[in-house]
Amino acid sequence: MSVAARFIDIHVLQTVPFANLNRDDTNSVKTVQYGDTLRTRVSSQSWKRAVRTVFEEKIGEAALRTRRIGERVTRELEGRNWPEAEAQRAGAHVAAASSIKFELAKNPDDPQQILPNKVLTNAMVYVPQAAVSELADLAEAHREAVGKAKDIKKPSDKSVLPKDEVEAVLRSRNGVINLFGRMLAEVDNAGVDGAVQVAHALTTHQTDVELDYFSAVDDITAAWGDATGSGHMGHSEFSAGTFYRYATVDLRDLAANIGDKPQAARDLAGAFLAAFIESLPQAKKNSTAPHTIPDLVHLSVRTDRPLSYAAAFEEPVHARGGFARESWARLDEYAQEANTLLGGGRILTSGWAGREAKDLTGLGQRHGSFDGLITAALDAALAQHQDASA
Repeated sequence: MSVAARFIDIHVLQTVPFANLNRDDTNSVKTVQYGDTLRTRVSSQSWKRAVRTVFEEKIGEAALRTRRIGERVTRELEGRNWPEAEAQRAGAHVAAASSIKFELAKNPDDPQQILPNKVLTNAMVYVPQAAVSELADLAEAHREAVGKAKDIKKPSDKSVLPKDEVEAVLRSRNGVINLFGRMLAEVDNAGVDGAVQVAHALTTHQTDVELDYFSAVDDITAAWGDATGSGHMGHSEFSAGTFYRYATVDLRDLAANIGDKPQAARDLAGAFLAAFIESLPQAKKNSTAPHTIPDLVHLSVRTDRPLSYAAAFEEPVHARGGFARESWARLDEYAQEANTLLGGGRILTSGWAGREAKDLTGLGQRHGSFDGLITAALDAALAQHQDASA
C-alpha cells in the first residue's frame, strides 16, 4: 500500500476528576517529575490495555494474552464433553508442545506440591481468541496419542502433539495483533512489529497526591448500638488533573502486517483512533466513576515522522480558575511553533474537535465531532491509494 502519509498522530487533552487510574505496587498514584514539577502519570501499558479492550469491541475480534493457554484449551475440551482428566492432559500437552519453556503450577494450599498437567508457559502467549478452538481441534485430531500419553509432571517432559502444528497456531494473527504487535521470541517468526506507539499520559500541570481516609459501617453494630467504631478503616491515594495523551499510528508498519488492503488499514486505524479517544483505565472505577471524555482531540497526518507535543507542558500550566483552557491554548501555541520549525509541508492535514469555542489555528481545521475528525484524517491519509485504485 503506497501512500504519502506515514503517521497519524493523535493528541488528547482530558480532564479527570478525583481518581487513581493506574496504581503502582504500593497502591499509590503513579507520578513523574517533569519540568521540575511533580505530575500524575498513567502508564502507556495501562492506557493501552484500556484502548485494546474498546478496540476489540469495535472490530469484533479479540486476542488472548496468557501463560495459561493449556488450561484454556482444557476448558474448551471439557465443553466438548471430554472427560476432565483427559482434557487436562491434552491441555498440558498443547502448552508443552512449542519451543516456549514451561513450569508446573504449585498447589496454593501447599507450595511444595507440584500440580501435574497445570502447565504455565514462561512467556506470555498472545494469540487470536480463535486460536483456542484451533488448538483444541489439534488435540482432537491426535486424541488417540493423547489418550496413551503420560501426564506432564516436570518441565523436561515432552509433548506427544506435533510442535510445528502447535507453533503454526501460535503464529496466527488477527486485527488486534496486526495493530498492537506481538513479542514472542521463543517461537520462530511469531513476532509482529506493532503499528502503534503509545506514550505515558501525564498531567499538564503540577499535581498533589491526596490521601483519602475511609471507614465502613458494620450494619449489625449500627443497628444494635452495642459498640462504637467502624467495621473497617483504611486509606487510598488519589489525584485529579488535565492529562496530555499521545499516540501515533505507523501506516507503513500496518501495511507490512496486513498487506495491500487499504480498507482494512482504514478500519483498523479508525477503530484505534476512536478507541484511544473513548477509553479510560478502570482502576477504582466503582469508588470514583471518573468517566469523562476528552476536552480536546487533535489529529495530524504526517509524511515524515511522528511528533509528540509533550514538550509543550515541560513548563507546567498554571490555573486561571482551571487547567483545561490554559492547556488547550498551550497545545495550540506549541503545535504552531513546532510545525513552523519543521516546515508545514510535512503535514498532509491536521484538525481538531473539542469544547473550545475559539479557533485554534495551530491545530488545523475545526470539526464538529470526534467521528468527523477521524474521517477527515483517514480520507487524507489514504487519498493517494484511493485515487490510484479508482
